[in-house]
Parts: sequence; C-alpha cells; structure tokens
Amino acid sequence: MGKRELETIEPCHPLPSEVTSVVPKTRRGGYVFIARRSDHPAPHVHVYRNGRLVVKWDLENRKPMKGKASARILELIEQLVVEGRL
Repeated sequence: MGKRELETIEPCHPLPSEVTSVVPKTRRGGYVFIARRSDHPAPHVHVYRNGRLVVKWDLENRKPMKGKASARILELIEQLVVEGRL
C-alpha cells in the first residue's frame, strides 16, 4: 500500500471490556425459560421459578443436566419447542 492509501483507512477501535447480549426470556406457567443459542453444547434450556434455577434441561437428549423437571415443566418445554421458541 502506498502512503495515500494508508491515510484513508479508519483507525481501529478496541473491543469493549464487557460484551453484553440480549437473551430472550419466555414466561409461561409461572416459570422463566432461557435458551441461549451461543451457550455451550448440548442445546439446553434453563428453567427458573422465583429467580432460582429449577432445571437445566437437555433439549437434544430430553433429560436433566441439573435439577429435576416436573411433568408440568416437561409439558411447557414441549409446547415451547413446538412453537419454535426453544
């Protein structure tokens, strides 16, 4: 590159020290369901009630990764999967 070309390049800006992203939350049946697409494998959903994690559910293998899922939670997860929300 010649000197003239270098003068037209914009300077780089550093990345912010903290990267934030909007994570969609779905509220249903008194629970909050959060599934981050960029989270670690396997695809899963975090289910909260009153601000506490109830279960981390493996969507691919249909089993808990942490906690326990009631029949009601499993029903709600299935509804959300069918709706394309998870």
